[in-house]
Amino acid sequence: MTQRIRKAVFPVAGLGTRFLPATKTVPKEMMPIIDRPLIQYAVDEAIEAGCDTLIFVTNRYKHAVADYFDKAYELEHKLERSGKKAQLDLVRYVLPEGVRAVFVTQAEALGLGHAVLCAKPVVGDEPFAVLLPDDLIWNRDNGALKQMADAAEASKASVIAVEDVPREKTGSYGIVATDAFAHREARIRAIVEKPDPAVAPSNLAVVGRYILNPGIFRLLETLPPGAGGEIQLTDAIAALLAEDAVLAYRFEGKRFDCGTHIGLIEAIVEFALTHDNLGEAARTIMQKALDR
Repeated sequence: MTQRIRKAVFPVAGLGTRFLPATKTVPKEMMPIIDRPLIQYAVDEAIEAGCDTLIFVTNRYKHAVADYFDKAYELEHKLERSGKKAQLDLVRYVLPEGVRAVFVTQAEALGLGHAVLCAKPVVGDEPFAVLLPDDLIWNRDNGALKQMADAAEASKASVIAVEDVPREKTGSYGIVATDAFAHREARIRAIVEKPDPAVAPSNLAVVGRYILNPGIFRLLETLPPGAGGEIQLTDAIAALLAEDAVLAYRFEGKRFDCGTHIGLIEAIVEFALTHDNLGEAARTIMQKALDR
């Protein structure tokens, strides 16, 4: 890997069944954290890291994400005529100048690895990022992907975000075994998808940020189905370890697992309390609720 990432892949084809009935019409990536949808936080993180091509891997039924990043001519015209410049800017500049959104259809839900493979024609032969919007990662300074992109550029290696989880939860994650950490990074020696806690090689879990070299596509193309009959990105990374250096990166920041109800609630509470305009009122409301 010899160049800075410019392209980011967002797998957003899932049906979000945990959040039914809301996700019958609203994709989970569009669930709001205060006044911005979940996908916007991941997009902003990718742009901060230097990405100017955003690749959304979606399904044929989900249009809300594409609509969100498209122009809304009637709404923009109405806001402009009303002199509501602040609101107009929020709508008009969802993506900054020079950043493009590309939409790719995943015809069949065959796993995360397959979703990433669907992005190959757009990514081409260059390193790229994968961001899972369910994992909202917040940091006051550099975002998680910016930290990882800096590490990838310096080491010329693929980089995967990790964090420590309770051992009893290893069965919910890809788990890595690594060399000793130097500051925030360590070379990965093995990766296992959702191991039983009794046999997990560590409690260091892979979370939803990856920077991968394009060789991963060749491995995904030849990979047999893994757990659940799906093409697992974890299995392709395991094969990549035999060819190339892959680093585990302990990012600075807090992760909210917004793929679960309690994780989404935690993110909303945290962002409400730290909101510049709403924080004080939110704190008062929450305190009143706790005192009942």
